[in-house]
Amino acid sequence: MATRIRLQRHGKKGYAFFHIVVADSRAPRDGKFIEKLGYYNPNTNPATIEINFDRALYWLNVGAQPTETAERILSYKGVLYKKHLLRGVQKGVLTEEQAEKKFQEWLNAKLAKIEAKKQKLAKESEEQKSARLKHEAEIRQKRESKKTAASSSETAENSPSAE
Repeated sequence: MATRIRLQRHGKKGYAFFHIVVADSRAPRDGKFIEKLGYYNPNTNPATIEINFDRALYWLNVGAQPTETAERILSYKGVLYKKHLLRGVQKGVLTEEQAEKKFQEWLNAKLAKIEAKKQKLAKESEEQKSARLKHEAEIRQKRESKKTAASSSETAENSPSAE
């Protein structure tokens, strides 16, 4: 049986999220599947990806072929890199310790990059919020100055003038 690692669409129109599943290649997109590996939510920034790393690695090792999008997700999470390193261990190029060390270095760099993006997004959000508040304060100040100018001109017109 030819198996594929692919996405299964869920959610409402215009706001989809996906389950990452292993399914027979002949099964329909949202139909019968063998195992659910995790989920992918592209609606958040950065996208939320939760995956069972060990099971995904197992399915890749037994021959499951990922679709293009699933392959990108697996690559992002490091499953394909881990498979690559384990293949090097099998060939005798690396030891298990070297492979694990390389993977941990890569994983730490990846997590730092993701954290930097989250901090950048939070900072931009704060800057936009402060800019909006500053703009609203300016508008409020203009309105109040117009009110005081209008009320002072009204009082000047209503007061009896000495002629």
